Amino acid sequence: MPTLAQTYDVALVDLDGVVYVGPDAVDHAAAALAEARQAGMRLAFVTNNAARPPDAVAEHLRLLGIGVDADEVVTSAQSAARVLAEILPDGARVLVVGGEGLVAALTERGLTPVSSAEADPVAVVSGFHPDVGWRLLAEGAYAVATGIPWVASNTDRTLPTPRGTAPGNGTLVDAVRSATGRDPVVAGKPEPPMHREAVLRTGARRPLVVGDRLDTDIEGAQRSGVDSLLVLTGVTGAAQLADATAQQRPAFLAEDLRALAEPADTLTVAPGLVRRGRYVAAVERGRVVVGRSAAGPDGGDIDALRAICGAVWAAADRCEQVVGVDAALAEAGWRPRAAPGAS
Repeated sequence: MPTLAQTYDVALVDLDGVVYVGPDAVDHAAAALAEARQAGMRLAFVTNNAARPPDAVAEHLRLLGIGVDADEVVTSAQSAARVLAEILPDGARVLVVGGEGLVAALTERGLTPVSSAEADPVAVVSGFHPDVGWRLLAEGAYAVATGIPWVASNTDRTLPTPRGTAPGNGTLVDAVRSATGRDPVVAGKPEPPMHREAVLRTGARRPLVVGDRLDTDIEGAQRSGVDSLLVLTGVTGAAQLADATAQQRPAFLAEDLRALAEPADTLTVAPGLVRRGRYVAAVERGRVVVGRSAAGPDGGDIDALRAICGAVWAAADRCEQVVGVDAALAEAGWRPRAAPGAS
């Protein structure tokens, strides 16, 4: 059976929680990506994090043992800059509530980044950077309050770090939103501009979105009409996945990026697909149950999660209330993965 790397021409791979957490590589990531390239799959590293320009991201990846060129990195800063470039004249001044990633992306598009509302910007762009503080947020609020266009690179509520989960750009956007009463145009995942940017830069014909977040990676893929692979190396846990809405369900489920070398059929997760490997799940009187048989390939307890999702999602689509997911996972031997950054 063909593997994912043989089935899709380009993998649009998220970074935080998929390839690395903070400065450190996720286990098996470098080797799995190299193997996918050898199988003929092209790679694009697509991130909602607008803090760094592509060359800095590429250098980080190379330090982790991943061979990559800067033009294989696609950031939400680039997506935001394209959105602005399509409505502003060349050289237009844009107030940057963020860091060097946004500055580089605006410059690439022929726009002029500024850092103060007193510089008479004609638009505002917001993106995550760890050094964004009150003064810069205030400058953003002053400018946004005048009614000029406002684009946010993304509105992720959280960001995985080596110490755990931290506030993401969504919290910075909320500060300006609260001060002005305005909402930005969002350029990053799950909004269509991000997928469009990745496809334009890669020329992908049959892309596979690979990510760790339901609300950005997976929903973005769904909204763009493409398949997705969820890996459990980031912020999404088993119970959260089982509770996913129809818009946030991946086509494939795996523990990590090694899945790119596995047969697509064995990774599939879908409503009503309740037999996975040696596991079979069902919803009986509103409670999910899972059993294990001697027949079938032993794909490990990840197959139990796939089966449980198949049963729970089908019941949810029938508007049935389901309980007992955690108990069914425990009965199948599932052990919760450590949160990103946990020791």
